[in-house]
Amino acid sequence: MRLRKVKHAEKTIKTHPDKIVEIPRGAKVDLHSRIDNRPLDLEIGAGKGQFIHNLSAAYPERFFLAVERYDSVIVRALEKFIEEPRDNVLLVQADAQMLKENLEPGSVDTIYLNFSDPWPKVRHAKRRLTHPGFLKLYRSLLKPEGVLEFKTDNRNLFEYTLETMNDFGVDFKEICLDLHKAYDKDTLFMTEFEERFSKEGPIYKLTATFKEETKHEENL
Repeated sequence: MRLRKVKHAEKTIKTHPDKIVEIPRGAKVDLHSRIDNRPLDLEIGAGKGQFIHNLSAAYPERFFLAVERYDSVIVRALEKFIEEPRDNVLLVQADAQMLKENLEPGSVDTIYLNFSDPWPKVRHAKRRLTHPGFLKLYRSLLKPEGVLEFKTDNRNLFEYTLETMNDFGVDFKEICLDLHKAYDKDTLFMTEFEERFSKEGPIYKLTATFKEETKHEENL
């Protein structure tokens, strides 16, 4: 994925440590010292932040972590919270795998995956955010009844996700093949990408909870 460089991104991030945390690869950061006792929700691949910006405004009784690895992207989310500060959001610039070392197991209520990079080539399958390696991470972070929500406009990625999650062991709570036909758009929290491209085809969504770990998964 090619990203347009934002010249002021690094400086803006560095000057707002109250709103954003950087976790370089291999680093250890006590994220829980920045989180209060509200229910904790996590968006992985937060992009420019519209989804978490609107969701956090609607649910002030919850705390949100928004994770995005690219500084030129997450700085756009940061700008939203500079303009409209919130006490229930912390942005995190990090690779998703870093959450394993920086969040306590069983501490998250909901994980959101919105329009993740599909990584269409077979050799890149392990980079997909619904690959079994990532599913194992999500299950470890979620509370026993915690929920994973996934949205995409990519049918191949959705089918791949249904297959990998079914094989991994989940209970599907909802499978929606055309989200914007099934729901009133005014009730949905949309990303920038979703607003822009929803007219070009259906948006797919699923929600699921994880079953208990089984022995054959230990080496995933």
